[in-house]
Amino acid sequence: MIKIEAIIRPQKLDEVKAALDEIGIAGITVTEVHGSGRQKGYTQTYRGAEYTINLLQKVKIEVVVPDALAERVVEALQEAARTGEIGDGKIFLIPVADAIRIRTGERGDSAVK
Repeated sequence: MIKIEAIIRPQKLDEVKAALDEIGIAGITVTEVHGSGRQKGYTQTYRGAEYTINLLQKVKIEVVVPDALAERVVEALQEAARTGEIGDGKIFLIPVADAIRIRTGERGDSAVK
């Protein structure tokens, strides 16, 4: 099994969820996060004072899938989240040793389907 973590632009979340749903991925975790990278940030003025915002809002999507589905999920994420601009995000693939469904005790691939 592979855990796929994707950091994307918040405005692309609906497109990414739809793309994952199309390939049969229903179980995802979504977290609002802040981070910095090549996008650097921006300067904002509030009540006459200038503020530099260097931690930008992003969304982290996590999904655990069988090895055979990992590449399809990565392709779907890339296509749905891409704008072509700096700040589109990153995708990380992490090996998962085991997964257990708490309710039934199922283990492995059957626990994540």
